[in-house]
Amino acid sequence: MNNTLIKGLGVIELLAHSDRPLGLTEIATHLGLAKSNVHRLLQALTELNYVIRDASGTGTGYSASIKLWELGSAVLSRLDLRRHAQAWMDKLMHASGESVHLSVLDRAEVVYVHKIDSPNPVRAYTQIGGRALAHCVATGKAILAFQPDTALQRMFATLAPSTPNSIVEPERFLREMAKVRKEGYAVNRGEWRETVYGVAAPICDGNGHVIAAIGLSGPAERFKPHKIKGFAALVLNAATEISDDLGGGNRHNALALATRSMVAMRRG
Repeated sequence: MNNTLIKGLGVIELLAHSDRPLGLTEIATHLGLAKSNVHRLLQALTELNYVIRDASGTGTGYSASIKLWELGSAVLSRLDLRRHAQAWMDKLMHASGESVHLSVLDRAEVVYVHKIDSPNPVRAYTQIGGRALAHCVATGKAILAFQPDTALQRMFATLAPSTPNSIVEPERFLREMAKVRKEGYAVNRGEWRETVYGVAAPICDGNGHVIAAIGLSGPAERFKPHKIKGFAALVLNAATEISDDLGGGNRHNALALATRSMVAMRRG
């Protein structure tokens, strides 16, 4: 085998599974390689856009880039997140009359990997491949809430406002994340676009990791409190079913919480 290729793949896998940027010394130590060797590998991987170099006041760190997701999306038919989600996205749209989104997280943003538009003439407009600040949209908050604490702490530097309703204060942001974890779903109240609201729930893989979110969005006037409660029950049910399809019974606590919340709302 080509040793350079093996080492390069080792670097990519290490960064892909890390919940924070890693320094040159950390990478070299973890992989048992010389720092000079790792430095050359990182230079090549950065030039090829597989790795992002992050410079901060505490030094330089390296992270896996979105290119890995782009490659993964090319074989999405195997993971088949979209295929598993399609039927439930259709059901959500027909049950709610609102636009449905399937999103994944890329650092501080969500990427819309699939969507079904509302039949209503007035609706939320997005496009597949489009992006939004994760802390400002429901699908983003539904994923962020189940990230490691270190990842949430790093978010503080990226909490830029999109509207006056955006949550950008660190303490308030952490309270919002705790609320999402407790209830199992997230709500966007005009935080990305002032006139657009949304509700979303996390989707888990077979290892119990939150890998995506499914959500509804539409004009604020159609997302009154009683409607949000009903929409939350719909997205929670869809997220649970999709997660079951992807991995069976080994679900993240998020889905257990989501199921309990859904049952409680249906009884209420």
